[in-house]
Amino acid sequence: MRIAAIDIGTVTARLLVADVTEHGLDELAKRAEIVNLGEGVDATGVLSEAAMERTCAAVASYMDVVRGFEEPGAPVTVVALATSASRDAKNAQVFQDKLARLGVTLTVIPGEREAALSFLGASADFPGERLLVTDVGGGSTELICGIGGQEPLFKHSFNIGCRRVTERNLAGDPPTAQEIAAARAWCHPQFAAFFDEVRSQGFEIDRMVSVAGTATTVVSIRDRMEVYDSSRVQGAQVTAADLARVTTQVASVPLAERVRITGLQAGRAPVIVAGMLILQDLVDLAGTGSFTASENDILQGIIMSTAQRMDGRA
Repeated sequence: MRIAAIDIGTVTARLLVADVTEHGLDELAKRAEIVNLGEGVDATGVLSEAAMERTCAAVASYMDVVRGFEEPGAPVTVVALATSASRDAKNAQVFQDKLARLGVTLTVIPGEREAALSFLGASADFPGERLLVTDVGGGSTELICGIGGQEPLFKHSFNIGCRRVTERNLAGDPPTAQEIAAARAWCHPQFAAFFDEVRSQGFEIDRMVSVAGTATTVVSIRDRMEVYDSSRVQGAQVTAADLARVTTQVASVPLAERVRITGLQAGRAPVIVAGMLILQDLVDLAGTGSFTASENDILQGIIMSTAQRMDGRA
């Protein structure tokens, strides 16, 4: 069966089209665009008209891609999900109505569902390992623990994300030491409670797998990728020392200089410092000393879950 997954987050809108076979997923097309749907949502509680229009334009282009894979006898099932920014927005229905006019039915999913889908997509590459999967988004961060290839044992979605932390704490350009300390102080106790609970239940983490744009950007900057290479990012090991060096690199310069850093998308530059601060805290709390970057995340999880449902297995 052929399935298209659209993931609309706080910062990025993404598409994955894949055939589901007995051997797994055969990826046909993948797209991503920074749309900043959640810009200002933490303060206003609403999605701005400009942000919705940017996102709709990206989704419209994705639907053109999807239609290119339609064949007689091989229809494409489209599943579009939205996460933190749309969960928070009082006018999310307006956004859903705009996408409906494009022929896209958008479902706004709760954080717990987002976490489970991210784990499903990311953990398949590490069967049998005791994993922590982290998904640092723009408005929320999902933490999920479990055995690779199985249902997650612990999961929680925190209203902590790189855009939310930036808008609340990091006003300076570049952010001041005091602002960075305040951001860490806001995030740390919330995350620490999750790790305390997991360890109290006897679960020890073998590997931290990190999905989404912050984690993959760390690899891209570390390796000075002038052109992003997903094959080099997938499975890359990032030590705590690597992460510290890259975080210092992006946090120590103003935005006008940050956007020129090799390996960093210009559209991600305004929020990347906060994302890396979050990742640093998670590596420290996990006690793994490193994380494994993964290109497989909620998009693959959406497709795998949809295929299971269509097969009557879920």
